Amino acid sequence: MKKHHTIIIAGAGGIAQAVALILAEWSKVPPTIYIGNRTLSKAKKLAQWIENGITKSCILIPFHISEEGLTKEMKGVFNKGEIILDCLPGTQAPKMAGYAKDYYMHYANLTEYITETQQIIKLAKNATTGFVLQSGLAPGYINVLANHLFLEFCKDYQVHKVDKLEFKVGALTKNAVAPHYYGFTWSPVGVATEYIQDAEVIRDFKKTRLPSLTERATIIIDGITYEDDLTSGGAANLPDALAGKVNILDYKTLRHPGHYPWIQEQINNLATFEKPIEALQQIMEKQIPHIEDDQIILYVAVQGKDKNSILRRREISKQILPQKVGKHQLRAIQTTTATPIIQCAQMLLESRYKGTVLQSDIDPKSFLNGNFIVPVYGNI
Repeated sequence: MKKHHTIIIAGAGGIAQAVALILAEWSKVPPTIYIGNRTLSKAKKLAQWIENGITKSCILIPFHISEEGLTKEMKGVFNKGEIILDCLPGTQAPKMAGYAKDYYMHYANLTEYITETQQIIKLAKNATTGFVLQSGLAPGYINVLANHLFLEFCKDYQVHKVDKLEFKVGALTKNAVAPHYYGFTWSPVGVATEYIQDAEVIRDFKKTRLPSLTERATIIIDGITYEDDLTSGGAANLPDALAGKVNILDYKTLRHPGHYPWIQEQINNLATFEKPIEALQQIMEKQIPHIEDDQIILYVAVQGKDKNSILRRREISKQILPQKVGKHQLRAIQTTTATPIIQCAQMLLESRYKGTVLQSDIDPKSFLNGNFIVPVYGNI
């Protein structure tokens, strides 16, 4: 941040941890940071962890977010805040967005949940502040990168439509063992949700929905073989923004070979369960370990014919590893999720956005080369 701001972080989990640490350590002028959580002791513990890990002076104030509604303490914090960075589970997003609107604050969140995103779009329609939605890694960074590659392709080859726009992300372990070939590097409920809910895509230039895990394929990225398949949420608003311009568009999640056949076998046994997401989460957590040493693999490609009808393809791939910030080591999933929402926060605080801001509304070059993005993702 170029000047002092008062920022509220909702949540005290792994991503909130990274958001607070990076804000405190990398801002030119450290902000005042309020850390709110339903368990006050967890918010206090996070504030202390940040304080022990930074090399700069930063004001960190924990507070309690009541599940019963607004409290006097919450009202006091919201009256001081300029923006809420929502790192809570996606189910809480409409409530937190409502607080932001009521107290004239900007708002940014991370959730890939489609229903909750639609609720906030309606809520923020007449807001006097900006609401950036789905601003993490996927959805988030990957969508801005995909839109950037599409726009550059059209500009350079003097066309207005393309055949394919594909973008993929994998939050992966470095090693994978049978039978599941996977390790949790982020939220198990998030993984279960993206496997069960439908994916939004473009087919024949029109937005549509397809069941997740129904278009599995093999891909080689930087010489390493992965499997990919459709999952929900990661496409953000690109199926709406690029309908009529792209024949085939989809977001797929990357996995080590062998994982998707195993997960499909588990899903096939869920037909009798009333709550398949919860059931799948329980099955996975019984067999799949949590692993700290992670990596993020991302890939974007656009393909189509140029003005002379020559078939062209452009690709971007990246591998992102754990990184030290201040005195703490952060996992790759933490830095890659936290820096996009922070970059969006800076964009909101230093501009005059009002209402909903979706991924296709963000200026790609400015965002992708932002001062919080580049240290993690590199330049574009």
